[in-house]
Amino acid sequence: ISDKLYPPQERKLDKVKRYWKLLLSLHSIQDIYGHEELTTQDMSIDHFVPWSYVAHDEFWNLHPTTREINSSKSNNLPDWKTYFPQLAKLEYFSYEMIWSSDAVHEEFEKCAREHLNNEKVRRRIYRQGLDYETFRTGLEEIVQPVYQSAKNCGFKSWIYSGENHDNRSDNIIL
Repeated sequence: ISDKLYPPQERKLDKVKRYWKLLLSLHSIQDIYGHEELTTQDMSIDHFVPWSYVAHDEFWNLHPTTREINSSKSNNLPDWKTYFPQLAKLEYFSYEMIWSSDAVHEEFEKCAREHLNNEKVRRRIYRQGLDYETFRTGLEEIVQPVYQSAKNCGFKSWIYSGENHDNRSDNIIL
């Protein structure tokens, strides 16, 4: 509540950006909206539920995209049916990397200190040994109420209309 009344003046996403750049150095990743392959030079961190609504930088709400797409999305809500499945796949890939790479796990822990402020959330979706369906369900139970609340407050639904959007695949990780 205090962050909504007195939101932080500046967002500090450097650790999250370093985390995703490390993942990019290990594996190619496609953006969830336009399915463009991400690069470390053209990567922006997006708040799935807009920061202007949540006023926080929680790890579960942050993912990489391109600068152009992030700018296009602005303060809108990505269409749930179109993009939540893609977000869940990307976040599960991230989760799997946390538990299969010591370097990624170390970078995640650095992020978690600043961007994962609820121990229940951490136990729900970041504990070791989750299968995809358990992870996806847990993520949905965390994100969906916040998303719906933002929608109830008048945040508009958004679908990316870039050139590559019609050619998207179901795989976001190459």
